[in-house]
Amino acid sequence: MSVVILCIVLSKVTIGSFQHLFPILCGVIGAVFVIRYVNKSFCLRQKQKTIHYLGWFVSLTLIGFHVYRILFDNYNFKTDLPLYLCSLMALLIPVFTYYRKYWMFEVLVFLIIGGTLQGVITPDIANGFPSFDYFRYWTVHLGLLSIIFYFIFVFKMKPTLRSVFKSFLALQVYVVLMVGVNYVLDANYFYLNEKPKSASLLDYFGEWPYYIMVGQLIIMPLFLMIYLPFLLLNKRMKSLSK
Repeated sequence: MSVVILCIVLSKVTIGSFQHLFPILCGVIGAVFVIRYVNKSFCLRQKQKTIHYLGWFVSLTLIGFHVYRILFDNYNFKTDLPLYLCSLMALLIPVFTYYRKYWMFEVLVFLIIGGTLQGVITPDIANGFPSFDYFRYWTVHLGLLSIIFYFIFVFKMKPTLRSVFKSFLALQVYVVLMVGVNYVLDANYFYLNEKPKSASLLDYFGEWPYYIMVGQLIIMPLFLMIYLPFLLLNKRMKSLSK
């Protein structure tokens, strides 16, 4: 009972708290269970339907949150539009889960693992459990990660070295678009004008504009680190097949 009361009393999610670690544990266990069960019991069509339903669940949770905020809260178009990278990917993820195009996977695998995972490690949630924002945040972030690992372990999709550069280019296009949006709305989407209020990796990169430049410099090494396990696995598979 004391744990439940603690969860409800806390108004902001802090790193390492119960509100932070418990949904991650649930997300990991849930994703592993679903992937193992689907691989064991489902035919291809069932596998495709399952991931598409999950994609819609993530997207509709995000849409429902924004509709709720517009109707019942003080919605601010300068700060609240679903234009942050994770929110934008969640909004569009049903397109990927329906068409399942490899070029979409190439881009998303690095953006989701590299970007969304950072949001899981350093959550930016103003209102903790049991707020709608709390459930929206974890549904979006853990849902995106579950979807991309579903494609890796169920559909056996793997990126190539070329995928690293495609994803990097796609991210640059997104940055340019957000620069334009921020200028028009006087906003701070993708934190291009100011660091997030909550703790994040950007805190170690200096003040504006230095954290942007440092962030750009580490993107490619980060994407290459994400690609490294796939490269090693591919080499191992080739050596075993000889």
